[in-house]
Amino acid sequence: MKPFVSYLFLLVLVISCQDSRNVTFEALSLGNATCEECPEVSIAIPKAQGNSKLAKSINLALREEIISKLTFDDEINAKTIQQAIESFTNGYFELKKIYPDETIGWKASINGMVTFEDNNLITIELRSYLFTGGAHGYGSTNYLNFNKRRGREIDTWELFEDREGFQEYAETQFRLQQNIPANKSINSTGFMFEKDHFYLPENIGFTEKGLKLLYNQYEVASYADGPIELILPFKDVHKYLSGKIKT
Repeated sequence: MKPFVSYLFLLVLVISCQDSRNVTFEALSLGNATCEECPEVSIAIPKAQGNSKLAKSINLALREEIISKLTFDDEINAKTIQQAIESFTNGYFELKKIYPDETIGWKASINGMVTFEDNNLITIELRSYLFTGGAHGYGSTNYLNFNKRRGREIDTWELFEDREGFQEYAETQFRLQQNIPANKSINSTGFMFEKDHFYLPENIGFTEKGLKLLYNQYEVASYADGPIELILPFKDVHKYLSGKIKT
């Protein structure tokens, strides 16, 4: 009976490990308290269910990202999304006290969605738009990548086994997409890479179409140019990645 018991224990252990890497999501929607002059705040993100390390890691990362975007009142040490909304609201009313006739209503819209998942990885895209006065608002997109086996968020540099090789490949593809001659500087057609050298963006995420490199507005181009993105097929980037991607 001992061999059978050992096998049964191993089977249960394997199933348990697999279950800990499976995450289900529910839609979470939050907004501002209804009042005539309050800023318009709309948040719709996926919330990971359960108490696994991975679920907690996903929810924590999303919460921290949203708090960092909405915190405008230093007197509120926001630790929850709702407190961050209050901070954003207070920031608006404080400005309105100083400039009562010039302050236009603020707006914040944040939406999240899962863009990729396989046995080892989950990527969540977080799109935000904030208007806090001025000529126009600011939109940005962030990618959060999670290692399902380790149950934690992955830093961008951890995605690559050969980062240097990948950057060289990405630059070649970027130049082809943007019609930048190989014998000219990366900024020769109007881009604004610092020190005139190509570099990878802070936001790199997995999508069903491939690995997306995203430069938000102002990062390497003017606001009018909008975000600059490059999608690289998985078949071409596999050799540079630190883990296998199941597509």
